[in-house]
Amino acid sequence: MHKRLVLLDRDGVLNVDRGYVHTPAQWQWIDGAPQAVAYLVGCGCRVVVVTNQSGIARGMYTELQVQSLHQWVNAELRVYGGEIARFYYCPHLPQAKVPAYDCICDCRKPASGMITQALRDASCTPAEAVLIGDSERDIIASQRAGVEARLFSGGNLYTFVRTLVDGE
Repeated sequence: MHKRLVLLDRDGVLNVDRGYVHTPAQWQWIDGAPQAVAYLVGCGCRVVVVTNQSGIARGMYTELQVQSLHQWVNAELRVYGGEIARFYYCPHLPQAKVPAYDCICDCRKPASGMITQALRDASCTPAEAVLIGDSERDIIASQRAGVEARLFSGGNLYTFVRTLVDGE
């Protein structure tokens, strides 16, 4: 896999998806996730996260809490030699409880806005990127951006990533 940019979904890829995870106490790493991120960074990849966070629009937590969690995630990853270069998240939701986030946007997956923004920020073409996600909406968003997508259906993320990188 010769990609400059690796886009990861968050819940279900990096952490166990327990629904609306927004604190370190709720976070449980997917097996091999810290090692996978470190491996990708060691291979020269820019690793970013693209994640829907509708809990913000639902009034369950704030953007500040999400940003704080993401800082904590990076602190944990640095222990392994990895780092997420940037976290992109969509706080929007049609008919949201919090009026400021009540909209139809181009960033909420399966729309491709977060992916295309990440491509622009990294000065990458779609051919230079790959997305690893765990849901159909991740795959659809990736396809809409013209980016190769790989479906992670569980197990050890490090093993999955090594197979992608070393197997191609």
